[in-house]
Amino acid sequence: MIAPSQKPLLILQTGHAPEPIRRAHDNFPQMFIRQGDIDPQQVVIVDLQAGERPLPPEHYCGAIITGSRSMVTEHLAWSEDAADWVRLGMLQELPMFGACYGHQLMAYALGGEVDYHPQGIEVGTHEVTLTPAGHLDPLVSQLPAQFAANLIHLQTVITPPATATVLAKTLHDPHQILRYGPNAVSTQFHPEFSLAVMKTYLSWLGSLAEDDSVDFTHQAQQLSETPLSQGLLLAFVGALGKRQALAG
Repeated sequence: MIAPSQKPLLILQTGHAPEPIRRAHDNFPQMFIRQGDIDPQQVVIVDLQAGERPLPPEHYCGAIITGSRSMVTEHLAWSEDAADWVRLGMLQELPMFGACYGHQLMAYALGGEVDYHPQGIEVGTHEVTLTPAGHLDPLVSQLPAQFAANLIHLQTVITPPATATVLAKTLHDPHQILRYGPNAVSTQFHPEFSLAVMKTYLSWLGSLAEDDSVDFTHQAQQLSETPLSQGLLLAFVGALGKRQALAG
């Protein structure tokens, strides 16, 4: 849990979960609150697509940047505003955690290249492998060499920022966890997605039948719980609490 503080945790909401997922599991910020064991009273949610904008970074103890059905390469006005905000946050060493769209947005904001993955969609529960740098990272090194995580993405970080460190990869994507500085990390996978959320996503995607190159039924059979992936989010939130306790 985040310790009581005058500064709340910011959740930058970059999109909305599809209606079938919202109906069963609520929206992206609520998934982070639930899986991160975050006190809702300590959170400010800013819906960027609705025209809301965050205060300057110094008003928050940290920030979580959610996923989205939008694409970073669309260069939408709210997304470009968020990239500017990320750059300010980095200058102030604000603790930040991005997932999926948040991962790509942070990489783009800090000089990386984002585009569609040349091999197409990565979806389902897949094995993530730490890089040598990941084994030494203060946050990520608590994880085992390999662990399961939930993924659903078409775009990816093609080239990380020059100053970023790659901490983990999958067979499909070599940039699964990036570190940008002492307090900022991002994941291509979704630590906020439970097994139940992924089951609903795959059922919904299968019903759309827009991509016959993916066997969504088979992917659904390969799903599993991902407590270690979730543990990374919990560790980030826990570090915020310790940071605030020291500051207070």
